[in-house]
Amino acid sequence: MTREDVIEQVRTRVRAKQLDTYEELMGGKKVDMVNNPPHYNQGSVECIDAIESALGAEGFRAYCKGNAIKYIWREAHKGGNESLEKAVWYLHKALDGADVQV
Repeated sequence: MTREDVIEQVRTRVRAKQLDTYEELMGGKKVDMVNNPPHYNQGSVECIDAIESALGAEGFRAYCKGNAIKYIWREAHKGGNESLEKAVWYLHKALDGADVQV
């Protein structure tokens, strides 16, 4: 079964309310949907790394800030705490490599 087949099976079953999480499909194996969602990996390249490479430092920082805003914006309507965790993740990515003093 390919990765795409697994993802489609999950989507179908979630829509049919047959399972609530990827973990159920993966036989109880914990899947970190915030820090390492399986649907963003292609071989050894993770999507976020390809985006960073394509946009450069300044563009990538803007991209991360925009995504943080998106996840905060939708939190009450989709995703709840997971959306807030994703927003924090993107803010951390925006700060990576930046000269930040707290």
